[in-house]
Amino acid sequence: MLESTYGMSESLLIGGGLPETDMSKRKSSNSGLTQDKRSRLSQPEDEEETGYFGSGDSLSSLSQGASGEVGIIESISLKNFMCHSLLGPFAFGPNVNFVVGNNGSGKSAVLTALIVALGGKALTTNRGSSLKGFVKEGESSADVSITLSNRGRDAYKPEVFGRSIIIDLRISSEGLRTYKVKSQTGHLVSSKKEELIYILDHFNIQVDNPVSILTQEMSKHFLHSKGEGDKYKFFMKATQLDQMKEDYSYIMKTKTMTQNTVEKYKETLHELKRRYREKEERYKNLSSLDEMQQKLDVLKNHMAWALVAEVEQEMKPMREQIRAEDKSNIKYDQKVEEWEGKVQEATGIFKQLQDQLEGITERMQQLQPRCTELKSQVQERNRHLKIAEANVHQKKTNLRDLEKDKDQLNKRIKELKSSINQLNSADTQARMERMNHIHAELEDLAFKDSTLAQQIEQFAQACHAAEESLGRLSREQQDLQRALDAKRRDLAAMEGSRQDRLCRFGEHMPALLRAIDEAHRGGRFKRKPVGPLGYCIRIRDPELGLAVECCLKALMLAFCCDNHQDEKVLQNIMRTCFPHGRRPQIIVSRFTDTVYNVGSRAVNHPEYPTVLKALDIENSVVANCLIDMRGIETILLIKNARDARRVMQGGHPPHNCREAFTREGDQVYNNRYYSSDQHRALYLSRDVEEDIRLLQSAMEIQRKQLDDFQQNMKRVREDERQNKALCDRAHRDRKNVQELCRTLRSELTELQNVEEPQLEDLKPLEEELEELASRITVCRDECEAARKQGLAVKKEYEEAERLFREQREAFSKFAEEAEPVKEQLSNSDQEIARSKHHKKHYEEKRKSHLDMIEGLKRDLNVKEQELQASIAKASEICPERTEVRRTATSLDSEISRLKHKINTQQDQQGDRDTIVRQYHDAKENFNNIARQVKGLEAFIRQLTEIMNTRHNVYTELRMYLSVRCKYYFDSMLSQRGYIGKMTFDHKNEGLSISVQPGEGGKAALSDMRSLSGGERSFSTVCFVLSLWAIAEAPFRALDEFDVYMDMVNRRISMDMMVKIAASQRYRQFVFLTPQTMSGLPDNSLINILRLNDPDRSQSSLQNVQRNTEVADL
Repeated sequence: MLESTYGMSESLLIGGGLPETDMSKRKSSNSGLTQDKRSRLSQPEDEEETGYFGSGDSLSSLSQGASGEVGIIESISLKNFMCHSLLGPFAFGPNVNFVVGNNGSGKSAVLTALIVALGGKALTTNRGSSLKGFVKEGESSADVSITLSNRGRDAYKPEVFGRSIIIDLRISSEGLRTYKVKSQTGHLVSSKKEELIYILDHFNIQVDNPVSILTQEMSKHFLHSKGEGDKYKFFMKATQLDQMKEDYSYIMKTKTMTQNTVEKYKETLHELKRRYREKEERYKNLSSLDEMQQKLDVLKNHMAWALVAEVEQEMKPMREQIRAEDKSNIKYDQKVEEWEGKVQEATGIFKQLQDQLEGITERMQQLQPRCTELKSQVQERNRHLKIAEANVHQKKTNLRDLEKDKDQLNKRIKELKSSINQLNSADTQARMERMNHIHAELEDLAFKDSTLAQQIEQFAQACHAAEESLGRLSREQQDLQRALDAKRRDLAAMEGSRQDRLCRFGEHMPALLRAIDEAHRGGRFKRKPVGPLGYCIRIRDPELGLAVECCLKALMLAFCCDNHQDEKVLQNIMRTCFPHGRRPQIIVSRFTDTVYNVGSRAVNHPEYPTVLKALDIENSVVANCLIDMRGIETILLIKNARDARRVMQGGHPPHNCREAFTREGDQVYNNRYYSSDQHRALYLSRDVEEDIRLLQSAMEIQRKQLDDFQQNMKRVREDERQNKALCDRAHRDRKNVQELCRTLRSELTELQNVEEPQLEDLKPLEEELEELASRITVCRDECEAARKQGLAVKKEYEEAERLFREQREAFSKFAEEAEPVKEQLSNSDQEIARSKHHKKHYEEKRKSHLDMIEGLKRDLNVKEQELQASIAKASEICPERTEVRRTATSLDSEISRLKHKINTQQDQQGDRDTIVRQYHDAKENFNNIARQVKGLEAFIRQLTEIMNTRHNVYTELRMYLSVRCKYYFDSMLSQRGYIGKMTFDHKNEGLSISVQPGEGGKAALSDMRSLSGGERSFSTVCFVLSLWAIAEAPFRALDEFDVYMDMVNRRISMDMMVKIAASQRYRQFVFLTPQTMSGLPDNSLINILRLNDPDRSQSSLQNVQRNTEVADL
């Protein structure tokens, strides 16, 4: 159960927190649109106000951009489908298509075939419960063929399908359907439904979305629906928000199941761990029994040669020492010769580097004057270039302004000429006075709106500044609180160190040392670990305490172990004593009783001590560990920072000195200097009371700072609250002003639409037009001259820039060559001094070494005689020689102890194979469950974060779509003079629509149920059109939209839909209606498909343009 849940959860997480659905497919398809398609999809809101089917000429110009879009339906044909033997092929236009015919003529069959052929389910069509019901009675199969347009930049695999995609569907009498996806030429490309799904995703075709295809049954259901919940469900389904909501619910249910599973297995994890520890203990005891038996056999063999081993053990280091010293003799000769050669080699390299550096410096001095001269030329050319570019830009701006003025003047002259013969109406003066009055009011309201906008911006900026200030103050308060808590812990450690200095090294350190002592007494350590290292050292000069701590850093808390087995034991103890946070470092190094001899590599300075000399270290293990890990014999302690810089960076640092530390803890190298962040000694300070006093003083200061922060935050919050209240009030006032402005502008527009043109004198305007034309000619000439001058100046600048860049690159190249030479020269000088020192050192050591070898050989001859006597005695006891390192007494004691222990454990242990199998099973089971629980917990945390983010986006998208739907719904109703209100209740999942027909202000808003059939149908059309405006699809189909409308509502609805189609020329619209379409304008973009009356044998189609005769197909 846990593994299956974990696998399902991983699949959800890899998918970004949501399972793949139709909604996610549509989104991924839209995300791949090109920039051109995005720009087209954003046009309808702007074009909706201006685009309309007017005259045939205007529509023919619009038709240029209406063809060639992807995803629209080019044709469809039906065979043996429903009750029709043959329908089609029907050729659809690229923009508006009306399918007209009486009931039973095949309109709904065409729409049903479109849904089924594009992958829709039978229930979606509301025409049957299964596909086999669409096969004509008495026939074995039904065929549907649809051709989709595949033109333009967004075409789907144009190199494979061409300019059209043909989708053939065959439905058998058993209800099975098969697809054939073909290219434009009829070549079969694929017979898999997956290819159709890819095509639909690419074209964003959604046959199950009522906004894309609104069937007759769905339209009737929605039209007669009286519940607010049904309208809300329709809106959610149209925008596909319901699918997103279902996805979120499914994921949260899966998350809950996973959490329950994790909690269940957490309970059993403790029991599994206990069983695993029991099996592990038995397994270890079993392996230790075998080891003890083998060890007993070895000890018996070692016993016979124990005495011989003791003698040989004494001789072994003597022989090894003689052999090593003999080899070292050759090594000393080689070393002397080697360092002699290095001295000569380093001297030759030093001379070569000196000559090379002098040559580079001379060439750099020659290039410097020329480089400076070229830089000045580049700056001068750049200044001229900027002036020329500014001149060209000014000329172009002037030319553009003149051409704009000319176009406006031409337009004004044409308007005056077209209206020069019209007479003023009787009420013109009254309208003009009203318009002037409205203009004055609009100016006052615009000033008020601008003032309120400035106030809103000021209040918003003040609120934003307050939020930023609160965030900054909150972060600083948290940092200050953390620092105060750290000082409280340090103070507690300081106060505890009055009786026990060990408390300075952390609150867990005393417990750790007690646990180490207890483990040592229990025999768990071969050698007791040493630490913390800072506790084992004493500073001789208290002023250098901070310097030593900055030098050793984490080593102050480190522990030292003799071997890796002791390290593992200490690690387990630390896990218990340090359950959280960082544990001390463990260093593994063989313990020795003497301190290393570092005389040859230590720093010997007459004034300043090394860290090794400044410390009083009683334990040789601690001293050797610090020498190995930090090299304290090569680090100087210099109290004054100025003296430290002088000694280390004066050009000749002390021999063997790598770095130095000052009294303030600053770190000094021979070529760099690092300041310390630590201001006092934490571990090595001797004046505990002074440290406590300083800490208490610092804590008091930080408490006062914390109080100040809280007061500031309180004051800032109050200012933010007041500014938000003022901002909200300004928003309400501005909204009222804008509403009044819209009312006045609407009235002004109506007055302007009926206003008759006034006679004006055209002669001054024509003279002004001629003057503008001459000025444009002069400005063009000046602009061309300025452009040519700018090109010439730019060419001069680029040439100067090229010369300067080449000269600068040459100079930089020499400078780069000089730096490594200087470094090599310094290294070579140091190498000469070092080589001479080493040569002298090895010559002295070679002489003393030869004298020592002779004395060792004399002592070895005496020991050899003693060994022969011991071997003779041991051969009588055990003929076979065995190497032994322990004494006979200890071996005898060990043999007796092992025999007793083996007998005891053999009585307690059971079957060996059973114990091994149980141990491995328990270990594998525990590790698997623990790993899966940990993975699921991490998954749940990440899934929670993802779902919170996704739900916020979902809420914002729902709000955005609701607002847009309200806006378009109001706009549609205003075409008929209706006033409507659309109220979304997302919490209770309700959508209420109230409509007031007729003139505004004469009746109150009423529910759609109180409207007449025509008014309700018109309101429904407005709602559907508003959903069209917020949803994307390449084509839209609407079945019997005007079935309950009167002639007035039908005409207005028809005009609205045609207007929408004109503004969205890149989409295709298919309207199915039994009414006549005689009131439509003549245009090539409107395609009317007329179906003959049904004869139940075969339907025929009439495909006519409004400018041709109607003929039977």
